[in-house]
Amino acid sequence: MNLRRFATLLICLTVSLAAAESPGDRMLTEYFRTETARVQAQTFSGVTTLADWTHQRDAARAQLFEMLGLAPLPERTDLQPVITGREEQPDFVVEKLHFQSLPGLYVTANFYVPKNLQGKKVPAILYGCGHASVKDGNVSVGNKAGYQHHGAWFARHGYACLIIDTIQLGELEGVHHGTSRFGMYWWNSRGYTPAGVEAWNGIRALDYLQSRPEVDGDKIGMTGRSGGGAYTWYTAALDERIKVAVPVAGITDLHNHVVDGTVKGHCDCMFLVNTYRWDYGKLAALLAPRPLLLANSDKDTIFPLEGVLRIHRDLAHIYGLYKATDKLGLLITEGPHKDTQDLQVPAFRWFNRWLKGADPIISDAAEKVFTPKQLRVLDATAQPADERTTKIHETFVPLATPAVPASAAAWQTQRDAWRQALREKSFGGWPDTAEPLALARAGELKLGALRGATWEFTSQGVVRLPLRIYAKGPFNAAKRVVLRVVDDAAWAQPKLSASDAAELERGETAFVDFAPRGLGPTASAASAADQNQLRRRYLLLGQTVDGMRVWDIQRAVAALRSRELFGDTPVQLQGEKNQAVNALYASLFIEGLAGLELTAPPVSHMSGPDYLNVLRFIDIPQATAMAAERQPVKLREANLDAWAWATKTAAVLGWPRERLQ
Repeated sequence: MNLRRFATLLICLTVSLAAAESPGDRMLTEYFRTETARVQAQTFSGVTTLADWTHQRDAARAQLFEMLGLAPLPERTDLQPVITGREEQPDFVVEKLHFQSLPGLYVTANFYVPKNLQGKKVPAILYGCGHASVKDGNVSVGNKAGYQHHGAWFARHGYACLIIDTIQLGELEGVHHGTSRFGMYWWNSRGYTPAGVEAWNGIRALDYLQSRPEVDGDKIGMTGRSGGGAYTWYTAALDERIKVAVPVAGITDLHNHVVDGTVKGHCDCMFLVNTYRWDYGKLAALLAPRPLLLANSDKDTIFPLEGVLRIHRDLAHIYGLYKATDKLGLLITEGPHKDTQDLQVPAFRWFNRWLKGADPIISDAAEKVFTPKQLRVLDATAQPADERTTKIHETFVPLATPAVPASAAAWQTQRDAWRQALREKSFGGWPDTAEPLALARAGELKLGALRGATWEFTSQGVVRLPLRIYAKGPFNAAKRVVLRVVDDAAWAQPKLSASDAAELERGETAFVDFAPRGLGPTASAASAADQNQLRRRYLLLGQTVDGMRVWDIQRAVAALRSRELFGDTPVQLQGEKNQAVNALYASLFIEGLAGLELTAPPVSHMSGPDYLNVLRFIDIPQATAMAAERQPVKLREANLDAWAWATKTAAVLGWPRERLQ
C-alpha cells in the first residue's frame, strides 16, 4: 500500500469514527474529565501538615467502612473454624480449613505452617487471591490453589501464611460482576460492593490468625496481587493489625478508571461505593505510616503506570508528613499484568525487612508443589446446607424496613432525616451550587398541526439539555405548564393526547418535553456493553446516571420558571416508568410544584432507577409519601396495594384524599 492510499484510508477511518460518536458521547467524555478533576481536587484538600491529615484520618476510615457496606460493623460472631484435611511437605504443612466470617458466610482457606516450631510463634502473612479460576473438572477448588506458591515460599522461610478464597472464585462461587456483567444496578441502591465482603473476610481472617498458637499476633503482614492487591488495600486501610503491606497491581486512580476507561477491565470487587467522592489516593493514605511497598509492572493495562505513579505521589506526601519515607517503597518491574518472580522477590524481601528485621539473599523461587485438587477444603458433593456465600450480595447490606409513622411529629423527624440522607448519601455528586442556566432558543418544531420551539439550558458544566415547548401564544398567557420527563422512545416520537391537544389549543396549558442526560438528543451511540461501562464510571465519581437525571429535572423546572419562559406559572411534573421515579425524587427538592403525575412507576429501586445507598433508608413508597406531603401525587397504571406504605401514612396523618390517589 502506498503512502497516499494509506493516508486516505486513515482520514476516512478518522471521519467514520468521529461520525459514530454522538454529541452525547462527546459531552460525556468532557463531563467525566471535569468531574474526575473535581473529585481529585477535593481528595486531599486542606492537607498540608500532619495535624491536618490526622484530623481527617479517623473520619476517613469511618467513611471507608460505610462505603464498603460495613457501617454499622457486622457482629463478630463465632468463626466456627473447621480443619478438613492436611497436606505435608518436608518443611511445612498445609491445613485445609474453613471458617464463617458471618453465620453462613463460609471462607475456604489453606493455612501454611512451618514444621518444627517447638512452641515458637512466627510472623504471619494474610494472602488475598486475585482472579484465578482453578477447577477440577467443573468443580471449583478455589483461587487459593492458583496462588499456592506464595504460601509455600512463606512457610519455607519461617512465616505462617493463610491464603483465603474470594467469593467470586472460591469453592462456593459467588458474584463479583453485579454491575459489570449482570445488570444488578440495585447493588448501588443497596450500597453494596463485593469489595466490602472481601474486606470483611480479611478482617475475620486476622481474627483467625490471632487465635492460632503458632502466630505472633503483633507481626502480621498482608499481600496479594490484582484483586488480592485491592483487598490488601481495603483490609489494611480498615484494620491496623496489618503491620506491613505489599499490595501488588491492585490500585490506580480515578483518571485511569474514569477518563481513560480502565474500569472496563475490572469487576465490581475492585471498587468502593464512592459516597464521599474520594480518589484512591485517600484509600492508600490510610495505611500510613506503616511499612508499605507499592508494586506494579510497567505494561499493566488495567493498572496503568502513570496512575500508579500518581497514587505514589499522594502517598509520598502523606508519608513525608509522618517523616516516615523510609517505610514507603515503590516497585516497578517490566512486564504485563502477571504474577512474575520480579514482583515476588522484592515483596518477600520487604516482609523480611519489616517483620523479621533481616534481609537475607533470596535464592529460591516461589513454586507450586500441590495439585489443585489436593488443596480443596470442602467435599464437592456435600456443601454446607446453611451457606450463603454464593448469594451474599442479597443480604450483606440490609434493606431498610421503615415503619409507618405513628404521629405527625414522628413523621416530621423521619422525613427530615430521609431528605438529608438523600442529599448526602445518594445525591452527594450534585453540584454544590447551581450555575447560570444560559437559556437560549435553539429552533422551531412541529407536532402535527401544532407548533413549538426548542430551548436549551445548562444543567451542569458541559451538560446542555433541550426543552421542547408547545404553547399557544405568549408563554406568560399559559395558566399551567406540564413538564413531561421522557425517555428515548417518547423523545423520538412525541405526541399529545386528544385532551392535551385541546388544552393546548385553548391556550390554557403549555406542554414541555424534557429528556435528561443520556436520553434523547444526548444519548450515547456506543454499544450496549460500552454504555454499561459508561454507566459504571458514574459510580466511581460518587454518582449514578439516574441520580444526576434527578438534578437535571430540577434544573429544567428552574429554566421553565425563568423570566424568558414561564415565570411564576404553576408547573406540574409528569413521568412514566423510570422517569416517573426520577421526577418523584426531583420533586423532593423543588418548592411549589403544582402536582405530580406518575405513570407505571416501579415500586422499588430493586427494579427501578438506582441511586447510591437509597435502600439503606427508604424505597419508592416512602419517597412517594414525602412527595404527597408537598403536592398532589397521582399514580397511573399502578397497583395501589403495592403502595400501601404511602397510603397508610397519608391516612395516619389525615391528608386529603387528593394528596395521593
